[in-house]
Amino acid sequence: MGIQVCAGANLQCSFGVAPSPLAVLPVNRVMTGAPAANIMDHIPLVNVMPFGMCNSPANPMVAAATAAALGVLTPMPCIPVTAAPWMPGAPTVMLGNMPALNSDSKLMCNWGGVIQVVVPGQFTVMVP
Repeated sequence: MGIQVCAGANLQCSFGVAPSPLAVLPVNRVMTGAPAANIMDHIPLVNVMPFGMCNSPANPMVAAATAAALGVLTPMPCIPVTAAPWMPGAPTVMLGNMPALNSDSKLMCNWGGVIQVVVPGQFTVMVP
């Protein structure tokens, strides 16, 4: 059983160098002290903020900088590209007609990173 994720949760990408906060707009009208998130809260630069610098060789900016540095991996600023929603979510709890986002869910970045919830933003509401 996971914990309900809300606005202000800390996220971490496997290729990022710094944690990032989750921003949740109050469109679902469910609060856990802060607006509660569902699996559709995955929009880059709206919900998922950059993670500092990106180390993924699949990122075109990192690949170009690495090629310019003669093969030495050169991190570049992170711009997350998350086309698919969080998975799996909590299928038995619906927020805004979509599964609620729990702390066990993962989000895939198109550059190969796996984004996970480090701190869910609150610790009192649990979802199955």
